[in-house]
Amino acid sequence: MKIYTLLLLVLFTTLSKAQTHRFIYEYQFKPNSESTEYRKTNMALDINPTDVKFYDYESVLNDSINKKGGRNYNWTGAPVITRKKNSYQNTNYEMMMDYFSYQTTDKMDWKLESETKTSGQYTLQKATTNFGGREWTAWFAKDVNISEGPYKFRGLPGLIFELNDSKDNFIFKLVKSQKLEKTYDTSDFLESFAGKKPLNVKIEDMHKQMLKFYNDPMKELREKFDDVPPGTFQVGGKKITSKDQFKEMAKVMQTHIIKSYNPLDLTNAVIYPVVN
Repeated sequence: MKIYTLLLLVLFTTLSKAQTHRFIYEYQFKPNSESTEYRKTNMALDINPTDVKFYDYESVLNDSINKKGGRNYNWTGAPVITRKKNSYQNTNYEMMMDYFSYQTTDKMDWKLESETKTSGQYTLQKATTNFGGREWTAWFAKDVNISEGPYKFRGLPGLIFELNDSKDNFIFKLVKSQKLEKTYDTSDFLESFAGKKPLNVKIEDMHKQMLKFYNDPMKELREKFDDVPPGTFQVGGKKITSKDQFKEMAKVMQTHIIKSYNPLDLTNAVIYPVVN
């Protein structure tokens, strides 16, 4: 496979300490735990001289457009984190009604298994761990002396090539590798997004914000209702002509929020009340 040849060229040439290793992972995830279909995107793992960043690779493509004068900002909902190199202290980024960041400590204990498999020119060894309320299996290559992997997963004696949870809700597969002569500037879409810096909060505050929106998802539209012509608002293709409809629409929205909520890390998940 091309990925393995490319990795050999990248990883076994002399690299300056100032360079960045970028690994692209295909990320497949189920929008909810009952879904039989996957959504798919590519994620970038940038291993820089002093830090590590993990984000949707689409952000790089959009950033290129924006630097040419475009206005293409798209928050996909994929997990976005940064951390100092060789650290388990992660900064998490979330977009809701505003842009937020919060800190977590995410050390994990790995069990190295004897099972191996061959992929291209690499021998991958199996490792397992319990993290975020899920059981995970990783396949890593000792020949690639980089103790990193997708998302918060790190600490193995080699680069993680493949990763999935026991129910296959989330699947990461390494598909591409690059070396960058200098650290890629993510300040326009990660450390800030659409010109806005994140509000640094505690995770408990994040949960409060999520529950606040869940408990009254139509609040903003309802408050603007009297100031616009009748039929201006549409929710799910349905015109809103009276305030009474907002109650029905709120329940529809709440059901959608619960159904589409499948957090990768269950231990840091918000608990939504059941819709009556």
